[in-house]
Amino acid sequence: QVQLQESGPGLVKPSQTLSLTCTVSGGSIASSNYSWRWIRQPPGKGLEWMATITDSGHIFYSPSLKSRTSISRDTSKNQFTLQLGSVTPEDAAVYYCARKIVTADGRDYGMDYWGKGTLVTVSS
Repeated sequence: QVQLQESGPGLVKPSQTLSLTCTVSGGSIASSNYSWRWIRQPPGKGLEWMATITDSGHIFYSPSLKSRTSISRDTSKNQFTLQLGSVTPEDAAVYYCARKIVTADGRDYGMDYWGKGTLVTVSS
């Protein structure tokens, strides 16, 4: 019943900022026991975690991307967003938003819902 959908530009120019939005339906981004993530997959490569925002608004970034990444949320719209600054062609990828299961036992239960992803091309 939970659905996530990414939206944003399919093309950005080098050095500009990429802004993406994840719209969630069927569940609240402020509800406990889940956190919300941005993940990307460059062509021919594996999945790369970028950032997480928890149900209470706490934020975590990948160390390799922290300097130019920002994640935020709008609980009134049940959306969370990603901003990636100073993009290069290496940032071209399919970008996904996903829900992460959070439990008190500390075990990693992974993601239970994903968006279908949105393809972002970086070109002048």
